[in-house]
Amino acid sequence: MAERRARLDQPNLPRRGLRVSYDPEAFGRVTERIARFLGTGRYLIVQTIIVLLWIAWNIVFQHGPLHFDRYPFIFLTLILSLQAAYSAPLILLAQNRQDDRDRVNLEEDRSQARQSGADAEYLAREIAAIRIALGDVVTRDYLRSELQRFDRDDRDRDRDRDRDRDRDRDRSRERKDKNRDRDRDRDRDRDKLTDPA
Repeated sequence: MAERRARLDQPNLPRRGLRVSYDPEAFGRVTERIARFLGTGRYLIVQTIIVLLWIAWNIVFQHGPLHFDRYPFIFLTLILSLQAAYSAPLILLAQNRQDDRDRVNLEEDRSQARQSGADAEYLAREIAAIRIALGDVVTRDYLRSELQRFDRDDRDRDRDRDRDRDRDRDRSRERKDKNRDRDRDRDRDRDKLTDPA
């Protein structure tokens, strides 16, 4: 008889048996703390002290009732191997979590970079549109040259006006001088005519 194949369009039935449930985030935080502790100098010093005390205890009390591990220290080797067997996966779990965080940060940085690029491109297009729209507007250099020309023309007009005023003043003075001289000559001629001597 052929085996029944599970249908892919229907969900699986819950399995019977012991199911362990745990919070992956909390477990990940604990593994990171342990991995962080395993990478410190304090851990190395504590582990070295424990191993030295273990060896010293078992050598000093080698023939007494307090002796619990013989010379090749097989129990110590077993404990260190067990500790290494657990610490390696814990460190890998912590590294995987850090890689996930780095990946999320990298995606966020890429997203921000894309957004900044899009913003910069939008602003460049807007500035280009403003420049095109302002193409017929007076530029600073053109305005400056026109103001200088106007100022120069204004100074020339003032100079011409001052020159004309001076010329008119000089003519007026000359006329007054001529009139005075003529009046003086007339007075002299009159005085000569009226004076018999």
